[in-house]
Amino acid sequence: MTNNNLEALFPTADQIPERYRPGAPIEQREYLVNGELLSWQGPLAAVRSPVFLAGEKGDEQVVLGSTPLLDADAALAALDAAVAAYDHGQGAWPTMRVAERIQHVEKFLARMREQREAVVRLLMWEIGKNLKDSEKEFDRTCDYIVDTIEALKELDRRSSRFELEQGTLGQIRRVPLGVALCMGPYNYPLNETFTTLIPALIMGNTVVFKPAKFGVLLIRPLLEAFRDSFPAGVINVIYGRGRETVSAIMASGKVDVFAFIGTHSGAADLKKLHPRPHRLRAALGLDAKNPGIVLPKVDLDNAVSEAITGALSFNGQRCTALKILFVHEDVLEPFLDKFCAKLAALKPGMPWEDGVALTPLPEPGKVDYLNALLEDAVAKGAKVVNAGGGSHRQSFFYPAVLSPVSPAMRLYNEEQFGPLIPVVPYREVEEVIDYVLHSDYGQQLSLFGNDSAQVGRLVDAFANQVGRININAQCQRGPDTFPFNGRKNSAEGTLSVHDALRVFSIRTLVATKFQEDNKELVSEIIRNRESNFLTTDYIF
Repeated sequence: MTNNNLEALFPTADQIPERYRPGAPIEQREYLVNGELLSWQGPLAAVRSPVFLAGEKGDEQVVLGSTPLLDADAALAALDAAVAAYDHGQGAWPTMRVAERIQHVEKFLARMREQREAVVRLLMWEIGKNLKDSEKEFDRTCDYIVDTIEALKELDRRSSRFELEQGTLGQIRRVPLGVALCMGPYNYPLNETFTTLIPALIMGNTVVFKPAKFGVLLIRPLLEAFRDSFPAGVINVIYGRGRETVSAIMASGKVDVFAFIGTHSGAADLKKLHPRPHRLRAALGLDAKNPGIVLPKVDLDNAVSEAITGALSFNGQRCTALKILFVHEDVLEPFLDKFCAKLAALKPGMPWEDGVALTPLPEPGKVDYLNALLEDAVAKGAKVVNAGGGSHRQSFFYPAVLSPVSPAMRLYNEEQFGPLIPVVPYREVEEVIDYVLHSDYGQQLSLFGNDSAQVGRLVDAFANQVGRININAQCQRGPDTFPFNGRKNSAEGTLSVHDALRVFSIRTLVATKFQEDNKELVSEIIRNRESNFLTTDYIF
């Protein structure tokens, strides 16, 4: 691909199919506090699409609308609503029977599904995610909610029995932790956000939710569903700059659970604001520099296919993306030839176009940042080995494969979070082991090879370094039933359908001596349904 090809990248307004057009800009002033959609009369933040339109005056960026720039007082009012709804664990939501909380979440899911088309369209326009992946994100999020409901039913069934140990009769149940602050990332503004938001809610916590910095308008179609599906104050949705809103919320000390997906430095700064950090439970998905390691004995076609997908799905803007490739010298040349050929077959274009794989980037300044990484690598000895690599126009950056990449280059250590593919040739596998052992990150890695002795040795070398080792497959989060975590600077806590329910809850035990009067007392409580905690109800 050359710069000349980029001239036809952005469409004119009339070239966009009518069903995918964004419509008039949306001026959003609504935000959700204490069961009411309030109207913000203060300043607004413009929401710009990564898509530009070609016209007589050149490329013009599409303005999708605006969202409220709430101040600290408005954010704290939302927090106070969540605190009041939790009411020291005495509120209607945290004391509600599990089966009833499930009904509220099911009601929300039904309302959410009605907004599929609106949310998918905004996913495309706000963050540049292609139509197929936008639809997949919405549907996967709905599936995640269903799976979470089923996992909670199973958890509650196991908790419905009593246990007898050493003359003590007890029932152990999971109960909420308190008020949760949930913040999601812009690359999966629906799915990744809801993988913490829904478990937090369904376990009985009350929530303040701040949408991602990009992909913020797409929450708007769901505001009424949130309002109508949950009791007042249980879910509160705020907008604005994090340094004003989130900083005030954390500094209040009223947050019990912090769910955040972003950078480790951002998470550390926010956690430091909490006056009682020992009382703060955190579920954090943070930076990653996942390596793909290509061994000398390998199915090259599979390695290339998985590495292309792993490095360039959603333009490499995934924490689970393959962000650096170590390729053995014996297979370096054929690997690069095959990789560049597959890359050249990827279709660049607009998100709604059929079969498009490469789309514009939503972050302002991202193209300049990627270009700076590329220039640094080239200045220090790397070459762009694919045709047109690094070509860019406005918000679009054509992927660049760089080799040989060395430790002296920024790209060797920095998480690029975009379509740059650094390739590091190596001769001895100890070079790769050393990289992983000394990396600040420890989310995942991929091993590509078919020598069982070598793969087995590397599995053992890396098992204590990362949260997941993928053999002959790209790094990825799913299936959602598998644990998703990381070590070092990459994560805190473990998420999966199963684990998330535990992250947002704590076990509480009610116990008594196993004697007749106590047995009769407990039986009477259960028989007369005089407690929501002590119960043998079985949820089908």
